[in-house]
Amino acid sequence: MPRLTFILGGAASGKSNYAETLAKGCDILRIYMATAQAFDDEMTQKIARHRAARAGDGWQTIEAPLDLPSALSETPPGALVLVDCLTLWLSNVLLAERDEAADCDALMAALSAHPGPLIVVSNETGQGIVPDTPLGRRFRNAQGRLNQRVAAEADLAVLVAAGLPLVLKGAVP
Repeated sequence: MPRLTFILGGAASGKSNYAETLAKGCDILRIYMATAQAFDDEMTQKIARHRAARAGDGWQTIEAPLDLPSALSETPPGALVLVDCLTLWLSNVLLAERDEAADCDALMAALSAHPGPLIVVSNETGQGIVPDTPLGRRFRNAQGRLNQRVAAEADLAVLVAAGLPLVLKGAVP
């Protein structure tokens, strides 16, 4: 398994399923680092479905909606960590009015220092329309910068569209 695998795609593209399939191929401790927060009933139900799908399947789940760098640094050495997803994490950071540049720097340092394989999932936000609000444009730009940083560090980068993976960098194990 590569040290850092980056899975990118649009909303509902199949990127999380692809990431989980890659992770299931590893016979080591698997940690699912979830970044979602339930701000409404629909998201509450989605989180419940995701938890139920992983139940009894060898996953340990850690909720890290804001302090993702700290959560990564506290995982056991050698464990595979699947982070799902950077898009929700960055949204949480912006909505909490935190310094996203400092948080992204801390995240990059944590990814670099992690002593085991990582699979990081994120949305590709650069293929949509230009957001009509300042916060939306700030988010899109910050997400694009973060995705570029993670992709540059990744050993394997895969774009998923319609459930189909397209390798952008590296080779699938």
